[in-house]
Amino acid sequence: MFTGIVEELGEVTAVEDLGDAARFRLRGPVVTEGARHGDSIAVNGVCLTVVEHEGDEFTADVMAETLKRSSLGVLTTGSRVNLERPTAVGARLGGHIVQGHVDGTGTILDRTPSEHWEIVKISLPPDLARYVVEKGSITVDGISLTVVEAGDEHFTVSLIPTTLALTTLGLKQSGEPVNLEVDVVAKYVERLLGDRARGAGR
Repeated sequence: MFTGIVEELGEVTAVEDLGDAARFRLRGPVVTEGARHGDSIAVNGVCLTVVEHEGDEFTADVMAETLKRSSLGVLTTGSRVNLERPTAVGARLGGHIVQGHVDGTGTILDRTPSEHWEIVKISLPPDLARYVVEKGSITVDGISLTVVEAGDEHFTVSLIPTTLALTTLGLKQSGEPVNLEVDVVAKYVERLLGDRARGAGR
């Protein structure tokens, strides 16, 4: 489990095409400290498993399904990525519960800068809109953010200078894709209420 509090802005140092998968080598001095084979690290919000670790770099295999459902497929050597290690039991939950299981991708539609923050408008897949509410939580490229405005086809988030400086959202421009993970609590509530409604119908 992750919290959506990005630990560092890492870099893709190599991408190997494996046909039905890809192997990424990524640099991240913070997240690789003490890393071992089999550990989990979130890369732009996608939970990946450490295959090899040497110095401040690690490799991870990404299967075709993940490449298709996330924006990892557009990464190339030199791409910057958000990195986060799983939260430790007993640690503070600084963001919200993030699984590292991407629900879909959105596209940055617009950026509106102001003196002390920036409003970013992101497209929202129709099947995810019901999980996104004003003042609720959403994960964008692995970053735990609060929804400012929630529409049927888009939502907006407000980014503080720290987020702009230390994550990929300070770099990405209109038209670029981002990974989205909605609040898992909303999905469980929907399932439980649906089961209850079907039970009442019987």
